[in-house]
Amino acid sequence: MDSQLKKGLIEYCVLASLVEIDSYGYQIVKEIHPHLEITESTLYPILKRLETNKKVSTYSKVHNGRLRKYYHLTDLGVASIQEFLKEWNDVEAVHYYIKRSVEE
Repeated sequence: MDSQLKKGLIEYCVLASLVEIDSYGYQIVKEIHPHLEITESTLYPILKRLETNKKVSTYSKVHNGRLRKYYHLTDLGVASIQEFLKEWNDVEAVHYYIKRSVEE
């Protein structure tokens, strides 16, 4: 997948991975990986930006004697996903236009 296109989708994949349950970095990577290749070094700056933009919040919890940072989807994060889905119709229209140009 083109890196610019991928870059635009990763943030929404991260948000989507947190819809049902709070999670931590490594688990988020495992959740997204079947759909989009991502590494932890790519993930953490995105999580930091999402936290700064108040789309996720964080808390720490002890797991196997170690402190683990968990990410929680906020209402603003949910709204961001909903806005993305509304805009997806525009993306599909562009896709159709491009696809049609090579099929004719």
